[in-house]
Amino acid sequence: MKIIITGGAGFLGAMLTDTLLQRYDDIERIKIVDRIAPDLSQFDSRVSAVVGDITHPADIDSLIDADTTHVFHLAAIVSSHAEEDFDLGMKVNLLATQLLLEKCRQVNPAIRFVFSSSLAVFGGELPDLIEPMTATQPSSSYGTQKAIGELLVNDYGRKGFVDAITVRLPTICIRPGAPNKAASSFVSGIIREPLKGEPSNCPVEPTLPLWISSPETVIDNIIHASQLPAEAITGYRTFNLPGIQVTPAEMIAAMTETVGAGFAERVSYEADAAIARIVGSWPKGFNNASELTLGFKADKDFQSVLQAYLAKYPVREEEAI
Repeated sequence: MKIIITGGAGFLGAMLTDTLLQRYDDIERIKIVDRIAPDLSQFDSRVSAVVGDITHPADIDSLIDADTTHVFHLAAIVSSHAEEDFDLGMKVNLLATQLLLEKCRQVNPAIRFVFSSSLAVFGGELPDLIEPMTATQPSSSYGTQKAIGELLVNDYGRKGFVDAITVRLPTICIRPGAPNKAASSFVSGIIREPLKGEPSNCPVEPTLPLWISSPETVIDNIIHASQLPAEAITGYRTFNLPGIQVTPAEMIAAMTETVGAGFAERVSYEADAAIARIVGSWPKGFNNASELTLGFKADKDFQSVLQAYLAKYPVREEEAI
């Protein structure tokens, strides 16, 4: 396999790269593409970095060739950032997606193109459970850009231009590292920061249901999508990745049960209307029966998500209360 990962310098791209290398012996190369140089020290010589701008056709022309087998398109301007900077969001979230699809079409229609989308494509008056063909009605620029990208992916796949599919990611929790500009950043922050001995704010109602998935499960599902046989991809070429429903209050209660009550004291509850509007427009649950039948996975519960995070990032003695 000869693989390209856009947005690969981020934590999800690094996890994807590492998991692919561990899982498949037939990988010949992985190109990590981003605007910043990734840290390659954890990888072997099959992994290389390409620093460039995927909104520029010239950069894409030198990136994808006829030998490419898989493209994982993770690069994006995240929700709140895309809301603040409409033009940048359009360039990265939409224009770059079409440029990548078109280049794949030109050089090798057999490339499996996996487009990372989001539950932010939904909005408006939503049912209790999102079904596979529930109509999209985004309430943000990010969601709109992702929804249009999904339509492009579906049409390129339908016409046989590229072997393209979309995976809609739940909110990923618990993300390691620092907060980002996503409206959902607090979902990880209200657990991650207190465990590091730092304060964090929950800008939404603590009882707001959220649809989340652990990073490990999301990576497993993205890879699974890249290996789906053609006969499994019928009709609309978009899959809602499985998740679990949990509220901020339930997450904080699980943290308290696991590591003690003092950590929850580091969480404040200062409302942010802009974030609450965006996150509140997202679905609270999905019917993932068809995805589970195809072999996609879901986390057991939030307690297991938290335990997996603590196994990788244990609480240090000086951070405990």
